[in-house]
Amino acid sequence: MRRFDEVRLQTTRLDLRPLQAGDAPALLALFSDPVAMRYWSTPPWTSIEQAQASIAVDLDGLPKGEHLRLGLQSRDDGQLLGTCSLFALHPTSRRGEIGYLLRSDVWGRGLMHEALQALVQFAFGELQLHRLEADIDPRNAASARSLQRLGFTKEGHLRERWIVDGEVSDTALYGLLRSEWPGPAYPQSDGRR
Repeated sequence: MRRFDEVRLQTTRLDLRPLQAGDAPALLALFSDPVAMRYWSTPPWTSIEQAQASIAVDLDGLPKGEHLRLGLQSRDDGQLLGTCSLFALHPTSRRGEIGYLLRSDVWGRGLMHEALQALVQFAFGELQLHRLEADIDPRNAASARSLQRLGFTKEGHLRERWIVDGEVSDTALYGLLRSEWPGPAYPQSDGRR
């Protein structure tokens, strides 16, 4: 795998870039929002230290190619609107998993679809992955629609897989093969700026 600390992707409205120490307050605002975190695999964050620790994991892991998490920065005003990730990478099988979270006040504008198109194109293009997977809460209809719009297929349902803050929930598993990906709809960078 390659270094991920140099990855920069662009879409029409977003710059996708690695998080920096200065992003901690915006990251805390995102991950402490109970609406945005409703179907996440952890409870909402409660302290700036959680945001700082998460960024520290990225600063350590991105140069090693362990995972890729990019902040979604608005090209209009520079605000951090969310994150998208590529993780659980399995180089031998050329497989990875995606994850994503968007500020609830910007839902419904197609921003995450734009960001995920760029991330999927990077995964299948530059990284030459063969398969992408996503694990979502089946109650999250908006997330399911986002994945289906990208071409993902629901491949499975795992019962009572998560317990978050005492609440038991299922998992819907989605997959997308490189052969099913139609290609980019937005201008892409070469992964570097």
